[in-house]
Amino acid sequence: AWTRHIDHHWSPHLVRRALREVPGLKLQSKHEQSHFKISYYIDAERAPSIEEINALLHKEELSVNVVHAFGQFLDVLPIRASKGLALRYVAARWGIPLERVLVAGGSGADEDMMRGNTLAVVVGNRHNEELAALLDTENIYLARQPGALGIVEAIEHYDFFRSCTVPERHEQPEGT
Repeated sequence: AWTRHIDHHWSPHLVRRALREVPGLKLQSKHEQSHFKISYYIDAERAPSIEEINALLHKEELSVNVVHAFGQFLDVLPIRASKGLALRYVAARWGIPLERVLVAGGSGADEDMMRGNTLAVVVGNRHNEELAALLDTENIYLARQPGALGIVEAIEHYDFFRSCTVPERHEQPEGT
């Protein structure tokens, strides 16, 4: 059902054609491609802005999500495909309240997953400029520790296995 859902209006060959001559974009290896993801390296010095790339694709009437991560990667996905939409789809199918889901991330590719009703943690080794819009969001914890240690830090912060709640703002440790 998920595959049928995200395949709606997805035309990867048209996306590749629309972006073929865009300066600063280079297709990643075949190993990095999938039916529902077209991956590029992006040279920020030469490439148009993400907004301009989005505008170009929408001008071509392509329904897509453009995800920029770590300052050097650009993924083009079907409009109905993203980490956040996949998470919400699975939670709905399994009857899991989003308020009882903890998500973790550190790059722009994780932003849509962290928005909304989930509990979220931005791990300490985050890519700051890509997640700047999330810094003042109530249900997003900014961990000091990187990777898995940042997730453990968030589990403690949210008291995930007991109350599973967002503490008052003043309870967040200083320096985060």
